[in-house]
Amino acid sequence: MLDNLPRLPLSEWTSDFVRWLTSTFSFVFDPINDYLGALMNWIINILEFIPPVLFILIVMGLSVIFMRKKILSPILIGIGLLFIYNQGLWENLIDTTTLVIISGLISIIIGVPLGILMSRSNTFEMIMKPILDLMQTMPAFVYLIPAVAFFGIGMVPGVFASVIFASPPTIRLTNLGIRQISDELIEASDSFGTTPMQKLVKVQLPLARPSIMAGINQTIMLALSMVVIASMIGAPGLGTEVLSSLQRAQVGPGFVAGLAIVILAIIIDRFTQTSNSNK
Repeated sequence: MLDNLPRLPLSEWTSDFVRWLTSTFSFVFDPINDYLGALMNWIINILEFIPPVLFILIVMGLSVIFMRKKILSPILIGIGLLFIYNQGLWENLIDTTTLVIISGLISIIIGVPLGILMSRSNTFEMIMKPILDLMQTMPAFVYLIPAVAFFGIGMVPGVFASVIFASPPTIRLTNLGIRQISDELIEASDSFGTTPMQKLVKVQLPLARPSIMAGINQTIMLALSMVVIASMIGAPGLGTEVLSSLQRAQVGPGFVAGLAIVILAIIIDRFTQTSNSNK
């Protein structure tokens, strides 16, 4: 009996809707694609202009500043970056770092304000929770479909997919961190006559900082995890090497590129975690 039911043309409806969306709002998508792509190319050119050895020394110097009590970390970071350079993956590293930086910054810029709004409104929190659940449970490959539909192929759709995939931790943990602040502290700030903005900036955000930084750390890690997947839609970087090795069944180059991604992930994770614990 069920076989005789007419097929619901959901696929056709979705295709027509996306086609209408891209054509109607092309004045929004095209400038984003052009300007964001130009910004990323500009950042890549600047980073590639810096000699690799000097770049490694700068990163090691920053790690000394951020990781004062961890003397071994700067040395290991330098060894890891030298390994990537030695394997001829330096340009791919720069591309991947740029993609992670841009997608991470956009996710944070979007995620922190949304988390603040969720903490201030129970209604908005109820609306956002199922949306965040959908964003976190949807397979990462699915995000590539609207990214390609709106922006074509390249780094910009890779950033778009990464932002959707990576934003939820920052949103959730910002909301959680502010809501976990004790009522006594909020009442004390109110008793001093603070305005809502003063209370947010001087009381709530500083106290919620560990939770917010944990969300930012997870967001950046998720953005990095999209590197290999984003390479499927033309995003350059270390993920391209992994994908190419997978397609050609080349275990050695794939392992080296994967190891480079792991090294980059550890370096970024150390920086974000240390910046949280030092404050």
